[in-house]
Amino acid sequence: MPSSAYPGLLPDHGRYDYVPIHRRADYVWPNGARLAVYIGFNLEHFAFGEGLGAKLGPASPEPDVLNYAWRDYGNRVGAWRCLELFDQLNLPCAALINTALYDYCPELVAACVARGDELVGHGHTNSERQGDFSEAAEHELLTQCRARIEKESGKFPTGWLSPWISESRLTPDLLAETGYRYTLNWCHDDQPIRMRTRNGGSLWSIPYPQELNDIPMMVGRLMDAKDFSQIIIDNYEEMLLQSRQQPLVMGLALHPYIVGQPYRLKHLRRALERLIQARDAGEIWLTTPGAICEFVETQSAVVPKPQA
Repeated sequence: MPSSAYPGLLPDHGRYDYVPIHRRADYVWPNGARLAVYIGFNLEHFAFGEGLGAKLGPASPEPDVLNYAWRDYGNRVGAWRCLELFDQLNLPCAALINTALYDYCPELVAACVARGDELVGHGHTNSERQGDFSEAAEHELLTQCRARIEKESGKFPTGWLSPWISESRLTPDLLAETGYRYTLNWCHDDQPIRMRTRNGGSLWSIPYPQELNDIPMMVGRLMDAKDFSQIIIDNYEEMLLQSRQQPLVMGLALHPYIVGQPYRLKHLRRALERLIQARDAGEIWLTTPGAICEFVETQSAVVPKPQA
């Protein structure tokens, strides 16, 4: 094959350097634990008769009532059952919210605020992909979501998860420029990582799971709820062992239209009870991604900035 078929370096994102996990500086989390654990509770709203959305069954011509109504169960029933469970366990979480919820079911967001949960920006609706937006439209989305959360709930969000984890090439730059301190979009590591941005603004990548996540596991791989619950426990136990070598972050991503179904909630309870036991034994720091970001921002001597 001609040598021209091998053009050299592949295109790169330029957002961070390659540093293997065993060559990182060491530190401990605020309570002395080595493993930080957080719950990402995804609260989403979808346009009726158009746009994107996870599917319970084959997509039908719009209006796709089956799949729309299945997702709507999450906001009407499933989320409330999950919050009841979180309250029973005294479990903090980060609510990843579409701002369309303020128009549709504001009391659900208010319930999270009343619990003291962190609010994380998650777009206006999961009916659309952020990566399809122009730079100006994406800037407006980030700005308007941040302002709406502050107006309705009293505090600016510091973190962001894009709808469908869809980015443009400028998303990290725009996040830093519109006041966000961290992103959950990148699933490339088990530690918080500083990202480069075009104007040098500070932006952290906090690990967000694509394996310990009910959509890819239960919807994509058709996994049973009891098996997903065991995966949560197995993941925690293995990461606890690994954290003897490095401080690590374990995120758990939940969607109430999935885990809020009664037969699944039963098994989720078992996994969350195991995490509560670990918290009470001092094995983990059970926290929020915002608190993780706030802590690592103070560790500038330990977690260096990527080279320009």
